[in-house]
Amino acid sequence: MKLRSLGDLGVLWKHAREAARQAEREALERAQHERELRRRHEAQHRLFANTVGAVHPMPDRGLAELHLPRPEPHPRQRELDEQAAVRASMSDEVTLESLLLTDDGLSFRRPGIGPDVLTRLRRGEWTLQGEIDLHGLNRDEARDVLADFVRDAHLRGMRCVRVVHGKGHGSPGKQAVLKSKVQRWLAQRAEVLAFAQATGPQGGAGALVVLLERQAR
Repeated sequence: MKLRSLGDLGVLWKHAREAARQAEREALERAQHERELRRRHEAQHRLFANTVGAVHPMPDRGLAELHLPRPEPHPRQRELDEQAAVRASMSDEVTLESLLLTDDGLSFRRPGIGPDVLTRLRRGEWTLQGEIDLHGLNRDEARDVLADFVRDAHLRGMRCVRVVHGKGHGSPGKQAVLKSKVQRWLAQRAEVLAFAQATGPQGGAGALVVLLERQAR
């Protein structure tokens, strides 16, 4: 600023004084803020100390601090979503007749699967490559376990598996409730081509022999 008179000098001095006062106020506010932060920190420290009580440092045992790799995150939500999708796609309300069950009510084959396939399944001519036992499970548990088993068996390239659902001797009224539900659930799985009641040595009326679709390469 170019001074032209004593009046200009007075204006300059006034501005300088206001700037100094502003700087002083800001310094005081910072100091007050820092004192408040220290006060809060000390209050929190006292609260922690009073809550925990007396503490003593642990002796240094000379142990190395190992930084081990953390386990991979578990996709729990995705699993829950998949289970919900399974429940939605495997309904208890579907009638067996609508799923092309054969007239004996104990076997099933999709269109394009010849009756000779059922004959071979009934005779036990297919080699069993895996099995699942649903004894002791409630309806929702059995449905989820069965869905996981069928999906896993198909992905592993298995063609023939056994599903043990029991004969219902331990159910109220001696009714094989789970048996009919398992038939409905299996018939709704795209991986299942056919199933039939197992032979006596393979479980008889308490099990089904299931033929799975060949895994695409």
